[in-house]
Amino acid sequence: MGAGKGEIRVLGIETSCDETAAAVVSWSRSTGPRILSNVVLSQVEEHAAFGGVVPEIAARAHVEALDGIIEAALAESATGLAEVDAIAATAGPGLIGGLLVGLMTGKALAAATGRPLYAINHLEGHALSARLEGDVAFPYLMLLVSGGHTQIVLVKGPGQFERWASTIDDALGEAFDKTAKLLGLPYPGGPNVERAAANGDPHRFDLPLPLKGEARPDFSFSGLKTAVRQAASAIAPLSESDVADIAASFQNAIVETLKDRVGRSLERFQAEFADIAGPVLVVAGGVAANSAIRSALLELCRGRGFTFLAPPMELCTDNAAMIAWTAIERINAGIRPDAEAMALGPRSRWPLDERAAPLIGTGKRGAKA
Repeated sequence: MGAGKGEIRVLGIETSCDETAAAVVSWSRSTGPRILSNVVLSQVEEHAAFGGVVPEIAARAHVEALDGIIEAALAESATGLAEVDAIAATAGPGLIGGLLVGLMTGKALAAATGRPLYAINHLEGHALSARLEGDVAFPYLMLLVSGGHTQIVLVKGPGQFERWASTIDDALGEAFDKTAKLLGLPYPGGPNVERAAANGDPHRFDLPLPLKGEARPDFSFSGLKTAVRQAASAIAPLSESDVADIAASFQNAIVETLKDRVGRSLERFQAEFADIAGPVLVVAGGVAANSAIRSALLELCRGRGFTFLAPPMELCTDNAAMIAWTAIERINAGIRPDAEAMALGPRSRWPLDERAAPLIGTGKRGAKA
């Protein structure tokens, strides 16, 4: 064990998109989890001019910054590489170029130190991040809402997931970003749509609530984006108040849709786990930083007898602490690192529940509901 007796200490590396991150996280029976450092370098300025993440620019920025970020994380945690028990690096899903930088760096450090390498699924990091900050028992539900993913997953333990719902077209974060671009709001779209919505009338535009009322628990946001474009085109050119009203109406439609869609999965959880007295819904991913969404889900959970948990903002967006913590969860569960981890390549697509069939509407052959 690492620097302290009975302690596990892991260095985590995260480079799946446009944040270069490294962290050191420890765990012991007496202290539980502790984030000793969590260093994140954002690339927002590099991508802002393009209105979105440019994979080649992101990969180059990771190459230039990662060594220094790792050094900073080790220094901040007062940890030497010799005191680290394992290396954890995101292996997917994400942008191949960025994943390759982080994973190869993790392999090099593992080889140099003789420590095991844990190749981590980025989505599993989000799924387990709530347990970094609180005593959350398995099983629980997770709503993952980010730029690339919108899904509800039953979290039964490290490496044990069941996908209950997913988007049949666009991810929620993508819908926010494209709406922001349509309205002329700067990148990143999500926070700027939320800021504009704060000054708008959420009831001025009657936007659709995709799949509301349907028994299937899945999500859809493509039609809502189309409705926003049509509303904006009908009154162009847009004034500042028009932009605020459309943003507010869009955000309100998202909130009402999530309440309806998530409610389906809450009902299923209570039916299947009736013996759990304090069911928990965890929300994770960058979109979980939206205060209107958080407030609506908190209200929904209170009404259904659920505890609502959202990790702190710094753990909702991409970070390396959740990657290091996932390795610790696996160590504590007796899951050994993949014997072929050092030969593993990055995976641009890596679902949490690889047994789940593709959904109708995803454009994949053989899809089943």
